[in-house]
Amino acid sequence: MTKDQGEIETPGAWQFWNSAEKKGYSGTLVIAKRKPLSAVFGIDGAFTDEGRVITLEYPSFCLVCAYVPNAQDGLRRLDYRMEYEDAVREYLVGLSKKKCTVYCGDLNVAHKEIDLKNPKSNVGNPGFSDEEREKMTRLLDAGFTDTFRLLYPDRRDAYSRWSYRARARENNVGWRIDYFLIDTPHAGAVAGAGILSGIEGSDHCPVWLELDETKL
Repeated sequence: MTKDQGEIETPGAWQFWNSAEKKGYSGTLVIAKRKPLSAVFGIDGAFTDEGRVITLEYPSFCLVCAYVPNAQDGLRRLDYRMEYEDAVREYLVGLSKKKCTVYCGDLNVAHKEIDLKNPKSNVGNPGFSDEEREKMTRLLDAGFTDTFRLLYPDRRDAYSRWSYRARARENNVGWRIDYFLIDTPHAGAVAGAGILSGIEGSDHCPVWLELDETKL
């Protein structure tokens, strides 16, 4: 969705749009109650045509909102996905050297078997391929923490996306592919995190993170 296709009224809040060149394809939007110091679109000038990334910088942290490319059926877009993953990891690590960095959005991967209902039948499928899962592992190993798993390491049946087919949401046959990650040195600032699975209107539901800024 592009800004000219439909207006969203958010009185007292700032809107930051990064729309794809192809209408209706992808894009990101951040609605912020506090004006940031800066807003940057894309990753160092790349990945801008599909509106994948918005970075808002605040005095004590950076918020990076992303819609990660889907590898698509047959993993036909996996190479592009891998390029994105390497670029965003380097970008996030660079930001985290300056201040607390939060990376959030539809990351299009269920990292562990616990993060989807039917792991065995989905091995090798988009979002659960070895390659995509390994890139998430590399990002976490580079100094980031999955805030939901920080608080709920063993919680099962906690999903943020369900297919429209076969009554998947009604039966909670889902995937956890929407995340808030935080650079590990600031993980102590996490005051809460969760999934609002009761909110409908999309095949995804909102996820949330609360930070104690006094610990940043």
